[in-house]
Amino acid sequence: MIKIVHLITDLSTGGTEVMLCNLVAHMDSSRFCNLVVSMTDRGTLAARLENAGIRVVALGMRRGIPHPFAFWRLCSLLRKERPQILQTWLYHSDLLGVLVGKFSGVPAIVWNVRCSDMDFSRYPFTSKLVLRLLARLSRLPDAVIVNSYEGRRCHEALGYAPRQWSVIPNGFDLDQFRPDPSARLKFREELKLPEDAVLIGMIARFDAMKDHENLFKAMQLMRQRDRNVSCVLVGNGMTEDNNEICRIISRYGFIEQIYLLGERHDISFIMSGLDIMVNSSLTEGFPNVIGEAMACGIPCVVTDVGDSALIVGEAGRVVPPKNPEALAEACEKLIGLGREGRMQLGAVARARIQKHFSISSIVSQYEDFYQNLSGADRA
Repeated sequence: MIKIVHLITDLSTGGTEVMLCNLVAHMDSSRFCNLVVSMTDRGTLAARLENAGIRVVALGMRRGIPHPFAFWRLCSLLRKERPQILQTWLYHSDLLGVLVGKFSGVPAIVWNVRCSDMDFSRYPFTSKLVLRLLARLSRLPDAVIVNSYEGRRCHEALGYAPRQWSVIPNGFDLDQFRPDPSARLKFREELKLPEDAVLIGMIARFDAMKDHENLFKAMQLMRQRDRNVSCVLVGNGMTEDNNEICRIISRYGFIEQIYLLGERHDISFIMSGLDIMVNSSLTEGFPNVIGEAMACGIPCVVTDVGDSALIVGEAGRVVPPKNPEALAEACEKLIGLGREGRMQLGAVARARIQKHFSISSIVSQYEDFYQNLSGADRA
């Protein structure tokens, strides 16, 4: 039995936190024993982990304020549990974990890097300091896992030089994300949109890096070619209360064709109502929304950033970033396939996720990685 302690900053509902939950819940409990430790509190996911039979410990640190008590509590926990592997998730956990893990004599320490957007102007000073320190310490852990090749490239540029890189992408639950014709009808009823109307969706927070304006320019081009297309926008800041996004939309003159739904937690339901999923970002790592849409049988048009093209493969369309003409043309090609043609392409998309990015296949990659790491000679 291989015992693994997973250290993470918190257990709020975020992409990294949910991936950790899915991973430990699906691992072979006859071979692996997982303990999840939150640096702060139990968040929203501790109960979900415990319902899956996973132990959870919260260190009770205040956010952004290191405290010696947390160091010693983690040290005491590691010495008591005696794990073969300490797996840390996110930067602050990487820093605390490598220091305490080495001090406590944990045989193997692994960082899990989830980020790829290294624009330092978007980070607070403390985060910049932590990143620079981690780059200097990056040879201390036994390995660094990244969820995208873009993430590896960005961190190498920062100075990360670990003993071993391992790229393990995100995985998707194909039972949660699946085609659902009844959800398609219900979602369109919610929008008061006809079943045969062409609906494009983009699920992303309001952020310049997501480049929503690229999508709006593409929609304007499609309108000029008599394409009657509606668009639903989901994510933090995608509301009518956001004056900036409303100004941008009204500039293109089709605010009545845009549905602003804000932050939602029924993403698979929303995706089932789409004809096309668009991601028009300027930068990405491994964008979950693309894989989730594909698992729902929705064909995607994505910009060629991060690992987006790797995810889509031949099951969608990939266009250059900041090129609304190419984005509009790709969307029009999918519109031209008709409902039946898009469903066929969506089936190909789901099959691709099932083959390469299902949660079961990703869990297997982690299990193989941990098995090999725990069996390595540690002179």
